[in-house]
Amino acid sequence: MSTAQKQPDSNIGRSILNGQFMIEQKIGSGGMGAVYRASQPAMNRQVAVKILHPKLTNRKDLASRFRREARAMSHLTHPNTAKVFLYGELEDGSLYIVMEYLEGKNLNQVVRREGPLPLERAIPVLVQVCGALQEAHSQGIIHRDLKPENIFLSTNGGMKDYAKVLDFGLAKVTERELRPGSIMLTQEGMVFGTPEFMSPEQAQGKKLDARSDLYSLATILYEVLTGKLPYDAKTPMEYIQLHVTKPPIPLDERIPGKRFPPGLSDVVMKALEKKPEARYESALEFGEALRPFAPGA
Repeated sequence: MSTAQKQPDSNIGRSILNGQFMIEQKIGSGGMGAVYRASQPAMNRQVAVKILHPKLTNRKDLASRFRREARAMSHLTHPNTAKVFLYGELEDGSLYIVMEYLEGKNLNQVVRREGPLPLERAIPVLVQVCGALQEAHSQGIIHRDLKPENIFLSTNGGMKDYAKVLDFGLAKVTERELRPGSIMLTQEGMVFGTPEFMSPEQAQGKKLDARSDLYSLATILYEVLTGKLPYDAKTPMEYIQLHVTKPPIPLDERIPGKRFPPGLSDVVMKALEKKPEARYESALEFGEALRPFAPGA
């Protein structure tokens, strides 16, 4: 363990927003900041608080990305989108988002632990995600970073595998906020988006629309069903090149001896078309195409 990891987190035990919330435990962290479980005594509930690393607050591009995530998510009300209760700036200048606290595991954790999911479990989850995306897309919000880690499976009212879409951190709200060509690299050379799940047009820095999210979602479904991605690649850059230049390995050919119901491969491959206009027109349409493969979804 590194020295940095050993240092106590100064946010643990911290009271924020005039005592409205008490931060109790770190539950996740990444390049942008950390996520904590916190109590909200007045409401007698647990919440999740996301705090941008203070050292990044002065980076205008990252601060605006954080605010964009908060603003985008606060406008969404679909039951399969993680709820945002509050966002703004703390007394020390740190930016924060208060979200609903979810218990469960993300889709990446589930597949790593249990292996590829059966159709009757995987398809209903993806249909729920399509519903959440349909609302976002109808408001002009594109997620831009769909991956298994951003689909959380919780229990809601006794319903298992209740999907919640997280982290609209790359969401596009207006053209001015994120111009075509600016999505690929920050000034530090970080890739915006996740190469394994990136649409061809995003990999090329082109203007995106809702159909880019459908490509990413189809890539997620492919991995959830097979345990593998649609391409064999060793590096992020190789994945980016393959998304742009090579057809995906057909779903029915990915796992020797494993076959899927007739027609499912066609649905997934349509959503993985290189040209957006060849894919489904909307998340609603993609969800409807998937529904027959899991009755009751």
